[in-house]
Amino acid sequence: MLELHGKPFLEYILDGLIFAGFREFIFVVGYRKEQITSYFQSGKNWNINIKYLEQEKLNGTGGALLLCQSSIINDHFFLTWGDILVPYKIYKDVVEIHQKEKYDYILVANYTEDPYLGAAIYSDGNICTNIIEKPPLGTSKTNFNNCGVFIFSKNIFNVLRNLSLSERGETEVPKALLKGIKEHNWKVRVVKMGKNQFRVDLGVKQIYEQLRDDSSWLHFLKI
Repeated sequence: MLELHGKPFLEYILDGLIFAGFREFIFVVGYRKEQITSYFQSGKNWNINIKYLEQEKLNGTGGALLLCQSSIINDHFFLTWGDILVPYKIYKDVVEIHQKEKYDYILVANYTEDPYLGAAIYSDGNICTNIIEKPPLGTSKTNFNNCGVFIFSKNIFNVLRNLSLSERGETEVPKALLKGIKEHNWKVRVVKMGKNQFRVDLGVKQIYEQLRDDSSWLHFLKI
């Protein structure tokens, strides 16, 4: 909910997803959730519907996703982290690839010099072959990182429910994807972003300060 040039960061993500055609949303909230619920409310100001679910225990991205299982009606759904922003066209491209190519699982990967802060994505062509979470600096042989934007089949819940905890003691979405690849022969389509394509991780304070002090990045959202 940090404000950037007149609206909270989360609203930029919402705008991108609306641009991609989405109208039904689930927000998983937690600490200081009232800031989010009071601002977005039912979503009527954006002509959408928003449902809120509270993650009372911080047990990972997979734990947050599991809360949504009973609320997801369609066979496939779109997922994105709440602190990651990409150009609106990326959201739309992912939807169109899913519609055309019919993959049950799609993962967006952004280019980085070293994916040690995230998850290294390895692929054979456009199909993911391996995901290494938080690889040690300088060890990765790929420049692609898990961006935090996905389309999933509801079958991912079967894996999440039986997934062992990560080294951080959490249920993690990337680990569930990797288990699906290795044990269930899932074909995970990778959508690779360009080397210099705009992508923001607001979890880094310096990046927030850069966005706050310079509005030129707003241009890149719509190209």
